[in-house]
Amino acid sequence: MVQRICSALLAWQDRLVMETVTLLGLRILRQVAVTGSFAAAAVELGYTQSAVSRQMAALESAVGEQLFERGRRGVTLTPAAQIVLSGAGRALAELETTGQQLAGLRDRVGGRLVIGAFPTACSVLVPRAVAALRDGHPALTVIIDEAPTPVLLRRMSAGRLDVALVALNDESTDRDLKDLARFPLPIVGMHVAVPAEHPLARRPTVRPEDLLDEPWIVGVGGSGDPQFGPWPGIANPRIAFSVRHWTTRLGLVAAGLGISVLPGTMAVAVPPGVRAIEVDDPSHAERSSVLLARNDAGPRTRLAVRALLAQATALRAELVH
Repeated sequence: MVQRICSALLAWQDRLVMETVTLLGLRILRQVAVTGSFAAAAVELGYTQSAVSRQMAALESAVGEQLFERGRRGVTLTPAAQIVLSGAGRALAELETTGQQLAGLRDRVGGRLVIGAFPTACSVLVPRAVAALRDGHPALTVIIDEAPTPVLLRRMSAGRLDVALVALNDESTDRDLKDLARFPLPIVGMHVAVPAEHPLARRPTVRPEDLLDEPWIVGVGGSGDPQFGPWPGIANPRIAFSVRHWTTRLGLVAAGLGISVLPGTMAVAVPPGVRAIEVDDPSHAERSSVLLARNDAGPRTRLAVRALLAQATALRAELVH
């Protein structure tokens, strides 16, 4: 009998805790852990500090433990709070995943989506767009086809891609773009990658005449690949190294062995020891980055176009500021 009464009391206590530990309280606890204070958590979440304090007091009451050590510089989590936070993190992650799956059911956008893009766009722009698509439409299966522009144009014509991000120049023909909708991308211009300790590294922009005496690390590639040699118009450039892969090229820059031309799509993804600087050269005729999709594109393709355009705009804002 006593055992049954104890079991009933424990079950009642568990129900009470579950009724008083709210999702809002767990989310606020997570934010307090990140920011280190109730005031900062309130600002991040858009609540008043008193509302945050009330939620945390209710959470402490629900679990029956002190969750915070208060000090002059904010709060620190107690061991009990760390335990609650660990469980809260798992619970909130599961709920967020469930919400995404339900969103996918509501919008009913699923299936296979193939995005083609030239290699330098696959470093930052395409991954960000794919992440946004996955977050909003978890039923989508996204495939990335990384290839040079001439290959992408052939695959687009053959119907193997839903959307293609290509770099077009004056040699592109109407035949290449027949029956395709075109969406110009707002991508910033070409940069140069310089070592972090280079005299030019602290400057926001450089001009071609600033680069005349620099050793260049240039690219080599297959037919149709942009080679990214020294800056166009520099007479008798000094070539220090010719390499195929961007990781090697930027590694050589980081080691202080030269500078390299860098597409704007990669300027936010340079490794430690490298700085990306925009080149102010009005005479430089760049390829235009364009999204291609079929004129009769379905909802999956339209979502991909919107995601890529949005991420390109955000990327430009990062680089401009």
